[in-house]
Amino acid sequence: MRKMRILGAGDFHGDFAVAKKLSERAVLEKVDLVLLCGDLADDDTVENILAPFKEKGIKMLIISGNHESLSTTEFLAYVNKARHMHGYSTKYYDIGIFGCGAANVGIHGISEKEIFNTLKKGHDWLHDVRKKIMMTHVHPAGSKMEKLSNFVHGSTGVTDAIREFKPDILLCSHVHEAEGLEEYIEGTLVINVGSKGKIIDL
Repeated sequence: MRKMRILGAGDFHGDFAVAKKLSERAVLEKVDLVLLCGDLADDDTVENILAPFKEKGIKMLIISGNHESLSTTEFLAYVNKARHMHGYSTKYYDIGIFGCGAANVGIHGISEKEIFNTLKKGHDWLHDVRKKIMMTHVHPAGSKMEKLSNFVHGSTGVTDAIREFKPDILLCSHVHEAEGLEEYIEGTLVINVGSKGKIIDL
């Protein structure tokens, strides 16, 4: 069984210095894979925010947030040889990863039903994995993270997906005040990775 090291992060909001610092950390910490949980650009303004990762040959899985469209995220994935995980899944060694970008708020918002169904679409393709990681931008409804903001509501679609698909880990961002917060919901470890990032060993 091969161990795997992941760096999760999000909420760059177009800050190139944040991306550069995280890419350097990924190399220093000998990370196998970087998972980026949305709000990478700022209102669809794209200076190639992921270039520092690409230049270092770092493998990336990305999703959109509420500050960039799915098409912008698809473009970022294409030019940086990353994988856009909205509605998809992949397997690295024996670790299965699936995701849903966007959020339940803003001009790029999607419905709770669409959030759940997008996660289901990706999860349905996962088989024979030791652990499952779910990637979202928005945090679950009813979480401690939700209580740290007066205007950023959690997602019932994400909470329903936790109950239905039972991922071992959920990586999200969205609530800046909750950066670094970890909690268990229905047996799933939920981590708000934020712009500082979080190393996870599996």
